Amino acid sequence: MSAFVGLSDELIGAVGTPKSGDQDVAVYALGSLTRRGTAIFLQRRVWRLGVPFLVSIFVLMPVAYYPTFLRYHLPGITDFNFFHFWWHTLAIGPWPSGSAWFLWVLLVLDAIAALLWTIAHRAVRALGQLIYALRDRPMTAFAGFLVFSMVIYLPMRLIFDASSWLVPGHYPLPIQTSRILLYAGYFCVGVAVGEVGLRVGVLGENGALAKRWNVWLAFAIVSYGAILVMVYIHHSGLIDFNSPPLWWHTAYGLAFAAFSAAMTFTVPAVFLRFERSSFWLLDAMRPSAYGIYLLHFVPLIWMQYVVYDPAFPAFVKFAIVFAGTLSISWALTLLLRKLPVAARMI
Repeated sequence: MSAFVGLSDELIGAVGTPKSGDQDVAVYALGSLTRRGTAIFLQRRVWRLGVPFLVSIFVLMPVAYYPTFLRYHLPGITDFNFFHFWWHTLAIGPWPSGSAWFLWVLLVLDAIAALLWTIAHRAVRALGQLIYALRDRPMTAFAGFLVFSMVIYLPMRLIFDASSWLVPGHYPLPIQTSRILLYAGYFCVGVAVGEVGLRVGVLGENGALAKRWNVWLAFAIVSYGAILVMVYIHHSGLIDFNSPPLWWHTAYGLAFAAFSAAMTFTVPAVFLRFERSSFWLLDAMRPSAYGIYLLHFVPLIWMQYVVYDPAFPAFVKFAIVFAGTLSISWALTLLLRKLPVAARMI
């Protein structure tokens, strides 16, 4: 499961989803920079990423994590006042950022993109042209991207454990240490892809990448199967659970890098291949996707808190939490988007 969670973050940096009237991710960064200039581009990034991040860490995450406080602090032992909990979170910690943690990473990467556009535009364009030249050779492009993923991820994975997070003090600015170069590397590749254009090249609607969506999906399934094998070996007693050998760390790192590369090809290929297909639920959710992402942690944790004690079967609890989280976060997003200020943000 951690691989899927981690990959979702990587895909946001590398591919992402276009939002009407604005662009949030690497493949759209240079086009936005060219049209608006560095200052306006960064102002819009602060508005779309920085402000939601601040709202999340100061308001949404304390509200979301309050049920955890209630669960593990019995009445009479500590103060149950929410504002006491809120102040303790900010002043002493821990101060979680929840699902919003990647927003500050994206904002920093956008700033780096603006810097690259200013001082090394020709180099970025040269990389974009190199990727564009591989538009009809997707297997070669994938092989190169696979090697690139392994080079930027495996050394960091061997140096830092997969569970290691870099957190400055108790402030909510975490980043998974072993994936720092992976996030930055994928983002830079996305910037280069966006430099050439989105309607042509590897992301062309009828391009070779989209036509081979099933190949990338199959490779992703195989590589994720390899991750599961490594997890099984780790928990089976065949190796020391607390101190796995180097070969295990290497194999897991290679499998994860392969899975990340495969899914980075799979996700855009699938969406490009079925772009004109109608999926009414997904089509209806599309304008609210960013808002759902920002808000979902609140109903997610509160719904788990509500169904924790009742003796329902696990699948019933899952269904209640899933349906409740999606419907509540979606409804809140629709309400917020009626406000002009919020609509420009989410």
